[in-house]
Amino acid sequence: MLDLFILASEAGEYAEPSVGGVHLLNATFFVSVAMLILIGIVLYKKVPAAIGASLDKKIAGIRAELDEAQALRTDAEKLRAEYETKLAAATQEAADMHARAEAEAEAILAKARLDAENLIVRRQKMATDKIAAAERAAVAEIRNKVARAATGAAAALIAENHDADADTALVNRTVAELGTRLN
Repeated sequence: MLDLFILASEAGEYAEPSVGGVHLLNATFFVSVAMLILIGIVLYKKVPAAIGASLDKKIAGIRAELDEAQALRTDAEKLRAEYETKLAAATQEAADMHARAEAEAEAILAKARLDAENLIVRRQKMATDKIAAAERAAVAEIRNKVARAATGAAAALIAENHDADADTALVNRTVAELGTRLN
């Protein structure tokens, strides 16, 4: 039939079909028919009921989430109250610990003063002992120097007054005495 319309339009004699003065084959007619068919399919497949059920399911889900949120809020308020109580207890405990620490610090400071005084006394005694030891060492060193000087002087005097014969006699006498001293 479309071929007839095309041939008629080429011949210049095209006339749109109409019923009672209403043109049937225009775009409005086809859109209207398509919409009626679409509405019919939607109603036949029960789409509005499915949409309603889906919306009801979403509403129920949202209600459940709201109830859960309310329960979570209640739990959060309980936790907040519990932690406020714990915070107050911790604050009191911190104040107690601070007071104990100050008392311990005072005790440690007093002990440190006493230890410092004892250390000073010990250091003074050690210094006195060192001075006495240094005096004894100086006296001993002087004695050693005097003894070395005396030994040197005696050796010089013996070297001047002794000759080889006197040394031989001294060595022989010492060797003879060794036998009696070792037994």
